[in-house]
Amino acid sequence: GAAVRFQDLGGISEFKEALLENVALPLTKPEIFTTFGIKPPRGVLLWGPPGTGKSRLARAAADAAGANLLVVRGPELIGPVVGESEAALRGVFKEAVRTRPCVVMIDEIDSIAPARQGGDGVTGGGGKGGGDEDAMSNRVVTTLLSIMDGVSAENLDLHRVVVVATTNRPEAIDRALRRPGRFDKEIEVGVPTPASRREIFAIKLRDVAHELTDADVDELSKGCHGFVGADVGALVNQAAYQALRRRVKEKEAWWSDACKTRTVTRADFEFAKKRVRPSALREVQIEVPKVSWDDVGGNHEVKQLLKEAVEWTEKYPEAMARLGAKPPKGVLLYGPPGCSKTMLARAVASESGRNFLSVKGPELYSKWVGDSEKAVRTLFRRAKTSAPSVIFIDEIDGLVQTRSDGGGGDGGVNVHDRVLTQLLTEMDGVDAAGSKVAVIAATNMPHLIDPALLRPGRFDRLLYIPLPSDPVDRTEILRVTTKKMPLAPDVDLDALGAQLAGYTGADIAALCREAGMAALEEDIDITHIHARHFATSATRTPP
Repeated sequence: GAAVRFQDLGGISEFKEALLENVALPLTKPEIFTTFGIKPPRGVLLWGPPGTGKSRLARAAADAAGANLLVVRGPELIGPVVGESEAALRGVFKEAVRTRPCVVMIDEIDSIAPARQGGDGVTGGGGKGGGDEDAMSNRVVTTLLSIMDGVSAENLDLHRVVVVATTNRPEAIDRALRRPGRFDKEIEVGVPTPASRREIFAIKLRDVAHELTDADVDELSKGCHGFVGADVGALVNQAAYQALRRRVKEKEAWWSDACKTRTVTRADFEFAKKRVRPSALREVQIEVPKVSWDDVGGNHEVKQLLKEAVEWTEKYPEAMARLGAKPPKGVLLYGPPGCSKTMLARAVASESGRNFLSVKGPELYSKWVGDSEKAVRTLFRRAKTSAPSVIFIDEIDGLVQTRSDGGGGDGGVNVHDRVLTQLLTEMDGVDAAGSKVAVIAATNMPHLIDPALLRPGRFDRLLYIPLPSDPVDRTEILRVTTKKMPLAPDVDLDALGAQLAGYTGADIAALCREAGMAALEEDIDITHIHARHFATSATRTPP
């Protein structure tokens, strides 16, 4: 493809220096390293989610060094004939030596150098059919290692040749490749920060006729949680298409002057934002729930404490920094079933504009050793990718019960203990990453949860959500639930609220649903729900 230069890329200042030092310098001035008696870097591994610009960074580094670039796409190297893949790999490096200074870019290195079975790498459940494939990938890994160590049969001298590999699965790469002398430098190319995204927007908007002010671009950058460079490009494209569609609707002739002066507006971008889903989040069900505080009746004190824990970090960061106040890392909502714990978690995510990752504790379990911990790791990684976000773990008691005293069936450590240890590790890492991730969990059996999770620094805010014992709260829940129901004048919600002692929020919602059904059973053309229908539904739905 065409050459890519660093100035064509936005939000890369933190990677640029490392790439110039580890790629451009060994290619242009290798003697500097010799002077200090150190070996020039051999390889650089760029890793991070898809679409963050890893391949483009590698191309820009080659351009900055004025070096030749050889691109190897991992999957394309794998051939069906024994020895073919190794020969192809050796051929690439021979060409690199011939045309040096040269950057060899291996895209998706995890496909040609996966962790080997047994011995060095991570053992995987290869099953019976994976033998040949494993043997082949082992041979390819061995060939790559011998070339990079300069001990291959051809005895290639890799002076002024640097290998840049990219992957979005660093844990799947053979460990032997990641030791010093091979891929000396690992650079994480993560999801850009709002400031980096701002730079990417500025570059992508260069060639687009638009009406966005600087303030608009700032807001867009902040609002596109989890968007990587490729997503920003897709968003700008989609907005331009929307401007085009508008023009067609207005039946302007394509060649008219009015048409030529048409520009992309803020509204086009808002439309496009609903259509473009950030690639880092596509594999996980993430929602920004549309639940407001007004949709949850009662619980005023709990709402206030939740706002402090989650919303204040977004709304008043300066004030919190000024007083050195840190928000709680985790909030545990506990109380009887049906008291709107999940609704409260959704409302806090929605009101603070955060992405919402919801999972039920037992869903994270797997019968395969190591899979449950991996599911916990993946959940937190996705939350960091889509930050600012809220992780909501429902029924957490099913996931992290009080630890057993050994005898877990598989070497004394049962799956509960391993999952709990993993969750403790992830909770301790939430703050360190500076990632705006809030963890909210819900349970109706708090006594089953391991005390290690409830100490300060983990779930350090415990909020009890009781039954709505106050008639005023019950009336408020009734008002919220019947907001969209046509009630007849004879329905007195205050009196009804006073009668519903012992009902939970979920029970009250069920009561209102049943009242609607009772009205329809009486007359399918009825226009209002009457007090008699609520009386009928109260007999059908006891608390």
